Formats: sequence, structure tokens, C-alpha cells
Amino acid sequence: MVEIKLTYEGELHCSAVHGPSGNTLVTDAPLDNNGRGQAFSPTDLVATALASCMATVIGIIARRKNLSVEGMEVAVRKFMSADQPRRISRLELDLTMPLAADHPDRPLLESAARGCPVHHSIHPDIVVVMNWIWR
Repeated sequence: MVEIKLTYEGELHCSAVHGPSGNTLVTDAPLDNNGRGQAFSPTDLVATALASCMATVIGIIARRKNLSVEGMEVAVRKFMSADQPRRISRLELDLTMPLAADHPDRPLLESAARGCPVHHSIHPDIVVVMNWIWR
């Protein structure tokens, strides 16, 4: 169990403290939803969580297989619904891997990304598209 303590600071800003480490992050409402867009929005954090979770589980598998994936990059694009209720409708990820396209562990690494806990936690109505770039 991990506890995160969040404080609403007013003006649509929040700060959250990660209990185990004491690290802090801040959020702000996005420009298109009454905010100033000065920090990650809550839905930006969902997109970020998915990207970082995929990268982390790929890193775990790579470590077990003695593969170097340092320099892996994940770009994620979040799309909000045009209708109500306001929600994330689509997440597109570009996963750039520092391995050759014909690497024998490619299927394992791709499967690991699809199996990450955040991906399993996302509502099935949210379209998730993964574009793989192998180098």
C-alpha cells in the first residue's frame, strides 16, 4: 500500500506528496477546461502513467534478459472526448526501442508493454494504440 497526500491549493492547482519518498508533483487544470495549463492535468497523469508503466515493465524484462534498453523513448498523445461526460477517449503511444526490429525478444517486450498494470487498469472504452519503432 502506498499513500499519496493531495492538497487543493486553489485556482485549480493541486500538490501531491508521495508518502514513501516525499517527492511532490503538482497539477493544474488544462486550458480547455478552465485552467492555466501550467502543469500536468489529472488526465495527463493517466497518459504519463501508461507510458512510464510500459517503459518500466520493458525495463524489468530487459534486465532479466541482460538487454540494454537505455535510451528507449515513449511519446504519448492523449485525446479527450468531444461529447459528455468529459473523458479520455484515446491514447496513442510511440515506443522507440534501441534494438533491431528483428531482435528475438521483440515479441516478449511488446507483450510486456501490453501487460503492464496501468494498461490493464484503463477502461476498455479508451482506445490505446501502440506504434513500435525499432532501431
